[in-house]
Amino acid sequence: MSKKQKNTSSDTVPKFILTTANMLQKTSISLTVLFAKKLFTTPIKHKLPKREYEMEKHTNKELIMIPKINKKIMVYHYGTNPKKVLLVHGWSGRGTQLVKIADKLIELGYSTISFDAPAHGKSPGNTTLMPEFIASIITLNQNYGPFEYAIGHSLGGMSILNAIKDGLQIKKAVIIGSGDSVNDIVHDFISKLKLKPIIATRMRNSFEKKNNLDMESFSASIAAKQVKDIPTLIIHDKNDEDVPYSASQNIHKNLTGSKLILTEGLGHRKILGDKETINKIAEFLN
Repeated sequence: MSKKQKNTSSDTVPKFILTTANMLQKTSISLTVLFAKKLFTTPIKHKLPKREYEMEKHTNKELIMIPKINKKIMVYHYGTNPKKVLLVHGWSGRGTQLVKIADKLIELGYSTISFDAPAHGKSPGNTTLMPEFIASIITLNQNYGPFEYAIGHSLGGMSILNAIKDGLQIKKAVIIGSGDSVNDIVHDFISKLKLKPIIATRMRNSFEKKNNLDMESFSASIAAKQVKDIPTLIIHDKNDEDVPYSASQNIHKNLTGSKLILTEGLGHRKILGDKETINKIAEFLN
């Protein structure tokens, strides 16, 4: 882990998972790595909250194929205005999670395109990684773009910056509660499981060998260095217990033309429904 503010998740790891991880670690490092990889790539599919019912009800939904990863995702078309904004949820989120932001965009004369990332929400599958979020964004841009703006939460913010690096063309971007260093994320995940740091190293090496990629190259601050001439609003809460706000501070340092807003008392998810925050996003976009 870096010496920056430590990421301490508010979610409690179930005792049986900690027990299993501890037993495996005493038995076999290789089996422990496999167990950790499975947990790391498997999002939780939460029940749809009541606040998202209306958006889910009034969207046109379609299941589309993402050729690069050979997986299907559920896409949500919200509103009919030709000016479109792309919304990208975070890990274990849904295409309707940014509903309050979507409603404000509809009010401002835009429509939105959002999606359940692979293995999330109504999209099939059980496991995924950030490159599949990015591939989904690129395909959506090809199918339904160009988008005026892109707004992402947490891993969605990281994915948007990487998609811009890979050719996504938008006028402005908004990233909320974004993570930064992939290495820090992996080590923090292993720390929560109360496993030795060597498990994090072995897990990262295994992912990189299998997928022929450098995981750290997907870090938001690294992608940010290649984002040029796209004004970006970065929002993070100082009381975010899932992702440290130092991540957004580091992204801000590596972006040209970015603005950083730090809120207080909203945490990692309540920030998505905060009226003042949403008004600041509206002001930035307009």
